[in-house]
Amino acid sequence: MSKKLPSAADDEGRMSLTGHLRELRKRIIICALVFLGATALCLAFASRLVTLLTDLGAKYQYRFIYLAPQELLTVYFTIALLGGLVLSVPVIATELYAFSKPGLRAGERRFFSASMVFGTLSFAVGVLFAWFVMAPFMLSFMIQFSRNVDIEASISVREYVSFLLTVFLIFGVVFELPVIIVLLTQLGIVKPAWLVKSRKYMVVIIFLVAALITPPDVASQVMVAVPIIGLYELSIALSRIFYRKKNKEAETKEETEQS
Repeated sequence: MSKKLPSAADDEGRMSLTGHLRELRKRIIICALVFLGATALCLAFASRLVTLLTDLGAKYQYRFIYLAPQELLTVYFTIALLGGLVLSVPVIATELYAFSKPGLRAGERRFFSASMVFGTLSFAVGVLFAWFVMAPFMLSFMIQFSRNVDIEASISVREYVSFLLTVFLIFGVVFELPVIIVLLTQLGIVKPAWLVKSRKYMVVIIFLVAALITPPDVASQVMVAVPIIGLYELSIALSRIFYRKKNKEAETKEETEQS
C-alpha cells in the first residue's frame, strides 16, 4: 500500500502551519527579488534622479558640493534604495493581500484592498504636495538669509538630498492620516466622538509639529498646518461614516441571529 504524502492543506482547504510558513517564505522571496530588481533599476538612473532634485535647488541659486570622495556614490545608493522600495510597494502590498486573503471575509477583503489603494494614493499626493508646494517654499525662504550677507550657499549634496527626502517622507505619511483613522475606526480603536473631543488639542499639536519641520516663520507654519488640519477634519468625517456603517452591520447581524 502506498503511503499518503502530507499536503499543505486538509480536506476543508485549511492550510497547516508548515504550509503557511512555506507560503510566507515564497512571498518574502518574491518581494525581495522585486526590491532588488527595482533598486538596480533605480541605481541605473540615480544620477538623473539626483540631477532632478538638485535642479529644484538650482532654481533658487543653491550651489552643491560633496565633501568626501564617496559622498556622491552614497547619495546614489540612498536614492536607489528608496526608489526601489517605492517601486516595490505595489508588489509587496499585493503579496501581503494574497497571503492574508484566505483568512478574510468578503467585506474585509474589499476593505483591505481599498485601504492599500487609497493608502498608496494618499502617500503619492503627500509627496507631490511636498514637491510642488512645500519644498520650493522652504528652499526659497532659507536662501533669503544669505541675500544680505557676503556668504555663498555651497550645500553638501548629501545633506540637501537628505533634507528633501525627509520632507517628502513627512508629508507622505501625514497625508496617510485619513486612511489610518479609518483603519483604527474599523478595528474599534478610535471613535468619531473621541476625534471631535480631541480636536482643539490636535490643532495645537499640529501647529507645534509644523513649527518643528518648517522654517521659523508664521507663513510656512500656516502653510503646513492648514492642510494637516484639513486632513484631520476629513478623517473625522470618514470615521463617522465608517463607524455608522459598522454599527449598522452589527445591528443587522444581531437581528439576524435573534430571528
